[in-house]
Amino acid sequence: MLNSTTPPAAGATRSAREVFTAISGLVVGMFVAVLSGTVVATSMPVIIADLGGTQSQYTWVITASLLATAVSTPIWGKLADLVDRKILVQLSLILFTVGTVIAGFSTDTNMLIAVRVVQGIGVGGLMSLVMIAVALIISPRERGKYMGVVGGIMALGTIGGPLLGGLLTDVWGWRSNFFIGVPFALVALVLLQVTLHLPKPARAKVSIDYFGIVLLAVGVSTLLIWVSMGGSQFEWDSATSWILGAIAVVAILGFVAVEFFVKEPIVPMSLFRNRTFTLSVIASIAIGVSMFATSVFLAQYFQLARGATPTESGLMTIPMIVGQMGASIIIGQLVSRFGKWKGWMITGAVLVTVGVSLMATLRYDTPFPLVAVYMIVLGAGLGMVMQNLTLIVQNDTPPTQLGAASSNVNFFRTIAGTIGVTVMGVLLSSNVSGYISDRLTGFTPTTPEEITALESLASGNVPKVAELPETIRKIVEAGYGIGIADSFIIAVPLAVLGLLAIAFIKNKPLSTKTAAEQLQEQAEESAIDLAEAEVGGSTGTIRVVDGEAASPSTGSVKVLERDESEREN
Repeated sequence: MLNSTTPPAAGATRSAREVFTAISGLVVGMFVAVLSGTVVATSMPVIIADLGGTQSQYTWVITASLLATAVSTPIWGKLADLVDRKILVQLSLILFTVGTVIAGFSTDTNMLIAVRVVQGIGVGGLMSLVMIAVALIISPRERGKYMGVVGGIMALGTIGGPLLGGLLTDVWGWRSNFFIGVPFALVALVLLQVTLHLPKPARAKVSIDYFGIVLLAVGVSTLLIWVSMGGSQFEWDSATSWILGAIAVVAILGFVAVEFFVKEPIVPMSLFRNRTFTLSVIASIAIGVSMFATSVFLAQYFQLARGATPTESGLMTIPMIVGQMGASIIIGQLVSRFGKWKGWMITGAVLVTVGVSLMATLRYDTPFPLVAVYMIVLGAGLGMVMQNLTLIVQNDTPPTQLGAASSNVNFFRTIAGTIGVTVMGVLLSSNVSGYISDRLTGFTPTTPEEITALESLASGNVPKVAELPETIRKIVEAGYGIGIADSFIIAVPLAVLGLLAIAFIKNKPLSTKTAAEQLQEQAEESAIDLAEAEVGGSTGTIRVVDGEAASPSTGSVKVLERDESEREN
């Protein structure tokens, strides 16, 4: 039984029911993370307006969480190669839940940003550790089928989140959004304790790259501060700008240098020798920008450019999630059945490119049926590519580096999404401000409501569009429509780059062995090699392993034997 204290033997074949039982806690944990993130997506404009935040702070509420997720993801992944993975999953879920609850009591935007960092650290653990745990339980060939279903459940959380968040916001207020996931988190913790049993890492001694962690956090944080505040809080050609840019560059280069020499690097540079990993990272960058930008700016588009309520905004995002959920489930099943993945990923990358290009044409009065088609196209592309990128990396990575490889794909996707959302947010703020200022030039208010609205707009705070006078409301909606569309232009060349990267990934067949089985085989081979070496030492025969003849995919090693006397001659 799966809920025994020891995992099944590596060679044991599990039924679909047993597999789903084993990953049930992981699925619920991921559902909590997705639900808690999407439930506030539609209410974020209301939250920022209620807390008196600016467009810049709106962006930072998003990027603070993404930054913490990005920085912590490779750390969680590296720890998964060194210490008990089950404990790490539970710890990340607890951190995320605590951060989410505290966020519900936020009194200003700065407090919300700070607490979102705690949330992000927890999400970083869940996103990387769940994929690692699944890889240990399910072989790459079968993984597509199960991850397609998991992706569908996650998409259900993504669909239900905006709808539920909009309803909660309209009925009980936005703070209730942060508490809705707590019961699910408690259920997930119980399921993880009862059903999840993973093999423990072989290495007993843990060596953590603290210096690398600090350099990574400083470098990425400073880069985002420089990008988001440059041109508004300080001039680009100023001492502050040059200092921040220099700190970011030095810290990031220092991090790269450190990773070459430390015993257990967060981002092992040896991974980049693997063509599949390197090209997948490039593709992940494009997918990250498209994915996070869509989730962040669609809510703003519907509420600030089309005047929708949070509930209506949630309903309007359904086509996007239906496309993503349908593609994730259907393509996952097809990948597992036929073992073919590349054609689907190229198709998905093409759809992502087309989808973001269509998003760049949005206006405040674009007919909604057209917007729905745009969302379905983009959602389907993301559903085909996202999970399969991690799948093919895991399929082409030694099991001893599984945690680092899996988490680093997510890391680069998240960091690219974070930087992309920050840059797009800066562009959005600038474009909207310029457009509204141009249209209001010479405008003379005639009512107290118009005077109040102009004062609110002048403060730079995110407006409550529904409360604006009709004369000003149309200008604001048009400004946000154009500004959000222009922001998506940044994602188009990145999507093309991602398509090219996927096209050059080697079409390697999916393995039928789980990571746990591969680790057990390696341990058995090591024991055999050790025994044969001991026998060889007593008989005068030396076994010499030709490293160049080793096959990473098969684990076979060419062994040359020569007599001790021949070595002496």
